[in-house]
Amino acid sequence: MPAFETLFSFVNCWECDENDHLNVQFYLARFDEADRQFRLLTGLSDALAGVRRARHVRYHAELYSGDTLVMTSHIAFDGPYMLTVVHELRRTIDGALAATAVDGYAPSDQMARELRKRFDAAAAPMPDAALPRGLATTPEATSLTARQVEAAGGTLTHRATVLPRHIGPDGRAEDAFALACFSEAAPHLWNRTPMTEAWLEARDLGRVAVEMKLVWTSPLKLGDTVMTLSGVTGAAASTFSFRHYLFEARTNRLALICDVVALTMSLKTRRAVRLEDQVRGAIVKDAMKR
Repeated sequence: MPAFETLFSFVNCWECDENDHLNVQFYLARFDEADRQFRLLTGLSDALAGVRRARHVRYHAELYSGDTLVMTSHIAFDGPYMLTVVHELRRTIDGALAATAVDGYAPSDQMARELRKRFDAAAAPMPDAALPRGLATTPEATSLTARQVEAAGGTLTHRATVLPRHIGPDGRAEDAFALACFSEAAPHLWNRTPMTEAWLEARDLGRVAVEMKLVWTSPLKLGDTVMTLSGVTGAAASTFSFRHYLFEARTNRLALICDVVALTMSLKTRRAVRLEDQVRGAIVKDAMKR
């Protein structure tokens, strides 16, 4: 069966960032909405599949102010998780794939067999483009404290409060809130590498995320104050990786882990730029112990 159309949207100018393209937090807002619509259309629920274990996002193409968007969603029984829901965001005018999200669940074997029967009409093959590439699907350690993260090399990069506009219908803060925190935290992390604001400006480069993995460890509710601790975790030829930990600040309770693969992009050619050897070496040297 064809995938369900779960979102029709439009890129507003105020959703674009310093690179003049759609900021990551607004991709996640759209995935949040597509997920709600998919659940309504199919009857999928936490009671059946359990709480989502991970959301793995890949960014495939830039989106600009004025672009119209359509999202389709389906279950992929051949996906990387016991139960995998795939969301594909495309630009309407040319059908270009802009971003994908893979939502992973871990129902019991018996329940997984039941879900396969129940949701066969909502199933389609796993698209290669949505498969995780730079980040593993293995479970993360979710019992870390803020002190342990700091001891491993994480540093404070952001503080915020969960406000009414950040809460979803289930009473919990949504992914878009977490990404808003991380969007503001990331530049502070970049500034602790050789790729500072001045360094980027001198080379006419922008900061770009290409892949993310979000793992909620406990929910956040209205009024919770949060803090983000961040650290780099590695580097490759053109990309480097880092991790954000989102803690509820009053009790230091870990709420969310977000791994990111990022790169520098030429603002003229809109293409990735290879990391300089000196920059890569500095990142590897300072990588946070995971």
